[in-house]
Amino acid sequence: MDAEKLNQELYDKMATEQERFKHELLGMSAEKVLDHAYEYTIREDILMALEFNDLPASQAAALLASPSPLADIFKDFRDMETGHMDHIRECIEGRADRLLETQREATRSIPLYRENVRYARENGELAAFEASYQANIACRDAIEAAILESQDGEQLSIAAKGVLAEFGPDRVSHVLAVTLLERRDDERLSRDAVAWAASVPKLNTRARCSDYMINSHSFHLDDFTALARRAMAAGRELQEPAAKKPSIKEQLTAKPVPGETPAKPRDKEAR
Repeated sequence: MDAEKLNQELYDKMATEQERFKHELLGMSAEKVLDHAYEYTIREDILMALEFNDLPASQAAALLASPSPLADIFKDFRDMETGHMDHIRECIEGRADRLLETQREATRSIPLYRENVRYARENGELAAFEASYQANIACRDAIEAAILESQDGEQLSIAAKGVLAEFGPDRVSHVLAVTLLERRDDERLSRDAVAWAASVPKLNTRARCSDYMINSHSFHLDDFTALARRAMAAGRELQEPAAKKPSIKEQLTAKPVPGETPAKPRDKEAR
């Protein structure tokens, strides 16, 4: 018998085997069916693979000799060490990362509201005021968590970049500055950090700023501030357009070749 006919006979035999398995499942309780859901799905995939990929005649004939080739193949697959769970974990982490980035984009899109609540109420901007206020609190929480969970300087640097990515430099600078200026007399804070905080543009009110002051140890807060400032400076350098380098032709035009005197412009009247 040729390979095509053997493959068709094998497929029909395995399809019949799957149909019997399906009828067995339909006679079970719902709980028992769930226990066999994985097996049923994989057996369906095996059938699909055989439908679209013919085997050599010798292999098809060998499988046909088995009383239950589909069950045999499933058992072999079940006992294989595959990267199935690794792929599932990658899908979980990938989906979580995409959702996190969506959340970060939503947070970054909230502008830092710089007016007081009275101005916001009078100008119909209470929603913008409240959204910015809640984002400030979330930023404080993120900074405190980053400081608490970081075990060394490298981890804290990574954490600082993560907070900046989520909340943006304006909000992070504001929350840090409010806290540093409130604790400016704390000798555990560097004078450089306090001077930087004084240079950060202030909001038009200090109302409710105390609600989002950072409650972390001064040494760790100082370290976080230094790392955040370094990351912000690096980010600004990346955003600034590089100075255009003059072309070779422009350089030659600007600088006369040594020993040569630039030609004088021709006098039209002398012609």
